[in-house]
Formats: sequence, structure tokens, C-alpha cells
Amino acid sequence: MFPLHRGRRLRQNESIRSLVRETSLSPVDFMFPMFIVEGENQEIEISSMPGIYRRSIDLTVKEVQELYNLGIRAVNIYVKVSDDLKDNTGKEAWNTEGLMQRTIRAIKATCPEIIVMPDVALDPYSIYGHDGIIKNGDIENDSTVEALVKMAVSHAEAGADFVAPSDMMDGRVLHIRKGLDEAGYTNVGIMSYSAKYASAFYGPFRDALDSAPKETGEIVPKDKKTYQMDYANRIEAIREAIWDVEEGADMVMVKPGTAYLDIVREVKDKVNVPVAVYHVSGEYAMIKAAAEKGWLDHDKTMMEQLMCIKRAGASLISTYFAKEAAILLNNNV
Repeated sequence: MFPLHRGRRLRQNESIRSLVRETSLSPVDFMFPMFIVEGENQEIEISSMPGIYRRSIDLTVKEVQELYNLGIRAVNIYVKVSDDLKDNTGKEAWNTEGLMQRTIRAIKATCPEIIVMPDVALDPYSIYGHDGIIKNGDIENDSTVEALVKMAVSHAEAGADFVAPSDMMDGRVLHIRKGLDEAGYTNVGIMSYSAKYASAFYGPFRDALDSAPKETGEIVPKDKKTYQMDYANRIEAIREAIWDVEEGADMVMVKPGTAYLDIVREVKDKVNVPVAVYHVSGEYAMIKAAAEKGWLDHDKTMMEQLMCIKRAGASLISTYFAKEAAILLNNNV
């Protein structure tokens, strides 16, 4: 009670504030999402994500080593698949000589200490841009799950430390866990995208991978709302996260990040596994655009958002700002 209690005593200077600070950030809190393309010496900037590139494998491994030297300990891998390899089965997704599998092997050969978490979903491989197999005008859940199991096992064979199913199919965590175990990969973990919302914040990511739903003239869902979650829902996210943990998920993810911190906190309070948060492409692009206009201080806004995600309960933050934030933290900024 005032005047006995004066909250400002603990805010008088930076030394006092640092003593009582409840949340801290470190480069080990970050995972860096990476986009891979075929070829050699390829580095193509994504126009809607300034500073983020599609890279060929040779340049990817160099970037991974640099990330590791900065203290970042995990990367999330996505591949830009050639159109001639796309179909409605996703079979390229478990090709042992596919771009994803070759990338995983190259990264682990160059920097074996870094944790590699490849994306498990069919949209980069789909002629329709969907995360699953189309049947009778809809996403066929169970056949998609069978494909995802093959994909996950192929990632484990290539050397992945975790697989990261982002598809939001029902039951996929259970079947992936069984598939990994039966193939002898009991130590390969699962980071499940448990609360992945049907969000407008994914636009730049879909530009990067050409993975948005496509108009083909056939009857297919025009968006991903039949499997990704309605952003009006909270209880559903808790239920999905609990189910994934029961099915064998070692980590669960909430996606997107800053507009969903209430969900992060709710999930953190309800599960007994680490909670990851994906600070997505649209969140990244908004800060970049506002900073370019001079409307926001880039570094301060970036660090504030990352700190808030950590404060809400994130154990791991997948963010396109990982490298920039790590450099600032290492310089004690």
C-alpha cells in the first residue's frame, strides 16, 4: 500500500532493473527458419521478407555454421520444390535423394551439433498447395497421415534430430511416433504444430515456398480453414495441444506468435512439455516495413516482441530475427 510500497524503487536505474528482471533472452532461445532451393551458389532474397533468402545447400551449410557460432542451436528447414515434382500424393516428400533429405545430411555433416527440425507437411509438394491429399474435393485425413509418416521417417533416416509436423491433420503425431519407433528412431523427437491458426500473417512465407492454395479449375478447398484453426478459438488450442502430448509430442508449438500470446500462456499452463512459438513471416515483414518507413525503431521493436513471446511462456522461438537478435545479444545491446 502506498506510501509504504513504491514500485518505482525497483525501476530507478538499469542496474536495479536488471537485478529484478523476470525474463531474459539468449541466442539459445531461438530457432532459425531456412528456405532451401536446388542449385549451387544460389542466394535469392524473398521480396516480402527483406534479409531472408532462399539458399542452395552449399550456401545453407555456411549460414548454419555462422548461426551456430552466434549461439543459435536449432534450425527449421523448408524446401522450395520444383513444379515438375509436385503431385497429389506427395511422394517426393520421402524421396531419399530429395532436396530436404540432402539438406539435412549436408547440415549434419557440416555442423553436427546443431539441432535440425525439418518441416513435415505436404503443401510444398502438392499441385494444389494444400497440406494434404485431395480426395472428393476435400483433404483426406488418413491417407495424408500415412504420407506424413513416410516423410517423417525419411527425415529421421537423413539425420534429423526432430521432425516438425505442421499439417494439422488429426492423429498424425501418434502415427508419426509409431512410425519412427518401428523404424528404430526412438530418439528422434517430435515438435508438433499443435495450435496452428488459419492466419493472414503467413503471406510472405507462402511467397517463399509457393505453397498457397492454388486455383486449378478443380473442386478443392480455397483455403486451409478445414484443418488449420479458427483464430476466434482458445479452448480448441488447449485441447489440440493436450491431444498431441498424449500422442507422443515432445514439444508443442503455437503459431503465429505475438497476436496469440494468450494462447501461448494457456498452453504453457496446461501441458508438461516445452512450448515453442513461431514468430511468423508476416510479423517479421511488418516490423521490417515499419522500420524502413521510420515509423518504428527496428531493433527495439524486434527485441520487445521476442521478449514478450518468451515472457508469455515460450521455451523456444522460431523467428526470422534469430540471427539479428543473437548479434545484438552477443554485443550486450
